[in-house]
Amino acid sequence: MAVKNESSPRPNDVSAVRDHEDSRGVLRNSAKAVIIRDGRLLAIRNVDPEGDWYILPGGGQRFGETLGEALKRECLEEAGAPVSVGRLLLVREYIGRNHEFSDHDGEAHQVEFMFECEIVGEYSPRDGHLPDQHQTGVTWLPIGELEKYRLYPKMLTGILKHGFPSSTPLYLGDVN
Repeated sequence: MAVKNESSPRPNDVSAVRDHEDSRGVLRNSAKAVIIRDGRLLAIRNVDPEGDWYILPGGGQRFGETLGEALKRECLEEAGAPVSVGRLLLVREYIGRNHEFSDHDGEAHQVEFMFECEIVGEYSPRDGHLPDQHQTGVTWLPIGELEKYRLYPKMLTGILKHGFPSSTPLYLGDVN
């Protein structure tokens, strides 16, 4: 009978991973909702000195929460929108130091999982009960006019206008 070495890491033991943490920042998972209804995309409106900018509803995954659970919670918090979560469409990394906002979020490293979602029931855009700090509203953006808006990630505009390239999730890489 073999004797187990108590000091060796167990499968899925987070203490074994701690040596790989980086003191410059934390890797974060985020779930995002691609909600399209009547040729329009549901988006969270934010503002900065340059004006309005838009992102998909969604946000950070909490420990012990699935991506689907995180997405449902975030859509309610930000947009008051109950959603059903569908298939995974896109995966995007955002490493802040590599992009235009590096002075603001250079320590950020986020992996976003973008899912096809549908709103359950009737819905009018509105802030949810816990909007993000810089959130100024929720709106429908016409897909045929997305180039008129500062939508992030930027490459989402072309993908939404021309359709998703395959039935399997697409990895976008480190893009803004």
